[in-house]
Amino acid sequence: MDIKKKTSKTKLDMTNGPIMKLIILFAIPMVIGNILQQLYSTADTLIIGNFCGATSIAAVGTSSQPVEIFMCLFMGIGGGVSILISIFTGAKDDDSLGRLVKTAVTFTYMAAIPLMILGIILTPLILKFMQVPEDTWDLAVIYIRIVFLGLLGNMGYNMNAGILRGIGDSTASLVFLIISTITNIILDIIFVAAFHMDVAGAALATIIAIYFSWIASIIYIKKKYPMIPFTVLPTALDKEMLGQILKTGLPLGFNNSLYTVGHIIMQSLINTQGSSFMAGTSISGKIMGIASIAITSFSAAMSTFAGQNLGAKNFKRLRRGGRIVPVYSAIITGSLGLLMYTFARPMVGLFTQDAEAISYALLCISLQLPFQWCYCVLNTILNLANGIGGVKYSTVVNLLMLWAVRIPSAIIISRFFDGHYVTFGISISFMFGMVAALTFYRSQRWRDIVKQAEHVGSKSVLA
Repeated sequence: MDIKKKTSKTKLDMTNGPIMKLIILFAIPMVIGNILQQLYSTADTLIIGNFCGATSIAAVGTSSQPVEIFMCLFMGIGGGVSILISIFTGAKDDDSLGRLVKTAVTFTYMAAIPLMILGIILTPLILKFMQVPEDTWDLAVIYIRIVFLGLLGNMGYNMNAGILRGIGDSTASLVFLIISTITNIILDIIFVAAFHMDVAGAALATIIAIYFSWIASIIYIKKKYPMIPFTVLPTALDKEMLGQILKTGLPLGFNNSLYTVGHIIMQSLINTQGSSFMAGTSISGKIMGIASIAITSFSAAMSTFAGQNLGAKNFKRLRRGGRIVPVYSAIITGSLGLLMYTFARPMVGLFTQDAEAISYALLCISLQLPFQWCYCVLNTILNLANGIGGVKYSTVVNLLMLWAVRIPSAIIISRFFDGHYVTFGISISFMFGMVAALTFYRSQRWRDIVKQAEHVGSKSVLA
């Protein structure tokens, strides 16, 4: 059965119609969803900051990277699944789509359960490597170990969200995030504010919310897309589909892995500046996250747009979209960043009354926010590359940006200048990354797209 006929109200066909209208329609639910996701993340920090203190904020703020270590490879593979689904959707290959989904569900269980156990065991070693201060240590260990218990739900939800994005349904994820956000905030208030469970209560609220969201996504897919043989529990792996998933997703996962290690090194440099600075950077991260909501939304839309049009062999449309989407995305991100910068001081004050943490948060915001638009351009272009199969290109750019620019810059700033300016290394890497990403338009893969666009009737396939 044709999925498009059954689900036309929720599934966007990116191969026909005004490009930016479709991109925006796809991105709007994700923008709202990203705002909710930031609220979901911010709720922990906001409630902990007001009911616990700066040390607890520092513990939560330094705890995201260890979880990312175990999520990053899988997230790359999940991104590969989303790209393949968009290609099969554009080609209207429902048989391959069904086999891919079954394999993706099975692979999720195979990856999540061992990683969950390993993460709980290795938590102290990771925190030791990150040079977490003694006054933050015990709280960080408790928070991370509880969050690791939610790894299966986290991976399951992200895989399902990727499946839905690939077929052009970005609205459903908004509903799931509403469920998880409301659940998280209510449980935060109960566990942290009422029961005084500190970071343990915040972590428990987080994993319960993510499991709710995962279950909701399963129910939605089975009800809305009955023609897709989606299974709740793992089934046999399709070797051909697994091979395609790994071929597309492993470069992305490898990139994510090394990128996350780089984040840990950056966090280690931050941690050497003390708990107040850690709290300040954690708070600034929440503000920066809100300012970058358009980046992730337009980037995801770009990947789906590119994959569907590649699958449909609509090269002329693909070329045009690849040129205009990064520009619109940068304008929106720059405008939002300016708004956030204007109201940064009162927003930071919502998280804590600690004067030192506030000053550090404002410093970090001033060093990074003006350069967010650069990250927007590079991320949108790299997702264009990913969507047409150029995952190796985006991997190289990301690794250079991190290991050749960000980490060395941060180390130099930390050792030879004022360590409180260490986050400016991130902004330097954004500028470098944007310039590097722009070279994609001179790559052979993009030249092939342009050549195909100039010969619309050509049936040749990209190498």
